[in-house]
Amino acid sequence: MAFLVWVSIYPLITLVFLFFGEYLLRLPLLLRTLVLTLFLVPTMVFVLLPFWTKVAKRVFKNW
Repeated sequence: MAFLVWVSIYPLITLVFLFFGEYLLRLPLLLRTLVLTLFLVPTMVFVLLPFWTKVAKRVFKNW
């Protein structure tokens, strides 16, 4: 499960900083963290983790 979280979160954080990093760095640290978590946590929980869990079930079903 930790691997699935990493496979999900690393590219997501990278993309967020690629597209919005300049704007996020202008915010104070606490506000930046709030904005990031308001976007990243729901995306992880409702989109990416279910997707990667289904993929992993298909891949490891034959093992």
